Amino acid sequence: MLTKVYGAAVFGIEATPITIEVNIDQGIGYHLVGLPDNAVRESSYRIAAALNNIGLKLPGKKITLNMAPADLRKEGSAYDLPLALGILAASQQIKGEGIENYLIMGELSLDGSLQPIKGALPIAIKAKEKGFQGCILPKQNANEAAIVEGLDIYGIENITEVIAFFENQKALKTTVIDVQKIFQETLANPEFDFSDVKGQESIKRCMEIAAAGGHNLILIGPPGSGKTMLAKRLPTILPPMTLKEALETTKIHSVVGKVKEGFGLMSQRPFRSPHHTISDVALVGGGQYPQPGEISMSHNGVLFLDELPEFKRGVLEVMRQPLEDREITISRARFTVTYPSSFMLVASMNPSPSGFFNDPNNPMSNTAQEMQRYLGRISGPLLDRIDIHIEVTPVPFEKLAEERKGELSKTIRARVCKARAIQTARFSKIENVHYNAQMSVKQLREFCALELASKSLLKAAMERLNLSARAYDRILKVSRTIADLEAEPCILPDHIGEAIQYRSLDREGWLG
Repeated sequence: MLTKVYGAAVFGIEATPITIEVNIDQGIGYHLVGLPDNAVRESSYRIAAALNNIGLKLPGKKITLNMAPADLRKEGSAYDLPLALGILAASQQIKGEGIENYLIMGELSLDGSLQPIKGALPIAIKAKEKGFQGCILPKQNANEAAIVEGLDIYGIENITEVIAFFENQKALKTTVIDVQKIFQETLANPEFDFSDVKGQESIKRCMEIAAAGGHNLILIGPPGSGKTMLAKRLPTILPPMTLKEALETTKIHSVVGKVKEGFGLMSQRPFRSPHHTISDVALVGGGQYPQPGEISMSHNGVLFLDELPEFKRGVLEVMRQPLEDREITISRARFTVTYPSSFMLVASMNPSPSGFFNDPNNPMSNTAQEMQRYLGRISGPLLDRIDIHIEVTPVPFEKLAEERKGELSKTIRARVCKARAIQTARFSKIENVHYNAQMSVKQLREFCALELASKSLLKAAMERLNLSARAYDRILKVSRTIADLEAEPCILPDHIGEAIQYRSLDREGWLG
């Protein structure tokens, strides 16, 4: 007898439906075809043990299983459940009525219980797109898949529940989540808050500007000055994610199995902080069967690179193209996948190997030449993609001892959201441009036109401070953001003056 069961394969962040055809005929043997990998081939042992432990068995006949399309490689152990159900239905051990209306995935344990799978959200999205009535998945993945509306999501703990469902012996409970409630809870209970930071008012102002315009940022300062503490709080002042952004972000984390059990939708912007020993493949993604890297895991959030000069030069250089294109394409001989990577880059670094500025009173401080050599580990093209450079100084004791708390993140976020709304309106007719940091040269000339006084100030600063040519466009972008925070339609000299301060590493003689 021939039976068809439906599953799905995930490539990149998109799922492809897989038709599992099971045919049982006279003879002996177990033949699994359709380009399965080793994990899929080993499913026969898991299925046989699981069925035996729940009182069923593999039929002693010739079993042929085809996973179509046959030229598409099938990976992982998530096909155990649909393969097992297909065998049971084809051998008439269960009725299997309506089994073709569901997309089924799950890894079997030897006792018949189910283990969680990767990519549940892309699978559920594809199931709805293809008109399936629902999805049957492990219970741990149910909340994640339930984000998709208009689809019945059944989270199950073991194969006996599914068998009872198709035998009409027991109804399964659909999983429903309240997306709006998740968003509200995340905003109301942030893990970090800017009110915890003592002093550093100028740095907080700088980070507010970076958040408002989506600008990349580098913090330069000695150990203990608060660089990491400030960076961790940056996501709390970014605008709340839209449902579309939350779905995109959750899909990426779902593919690598990083969605927290019980959470489902990722409603908080991601913050990723890889160690400086990371490889280029781990950062941008790749492998024999490409997986998303840290830059894609940071999509719609923040990628924090602590101790930037300690990263291998080759690792940093592979980020140049994704920073511009906001996506990364990984090509292999048989296929190509593209992962989104629209993130804010926040980097931090010490000004020298010892970590201290050129201070004659500090025995640990390095010479100007040593500092310049250390800073030279970061290439000009990478610095060219970082809009804001800011020096972070240690917090004095008086500030640390203050009882008064600083400004709350939600207060700062309200100002950031107003500035982003202005930018959304400005770029509403331009595709793939949503905030100031994404402006091209043509858009800079259109939206950042300077009056005579502002132009004169910028010219004087370029000449007097020996600012590099690459600083010009960055200053215009940052000054446009500062004007937006003040709801000013024109860029004023004060805005230009403040933006100039945020180009420390472009100043000739910065090291004294």
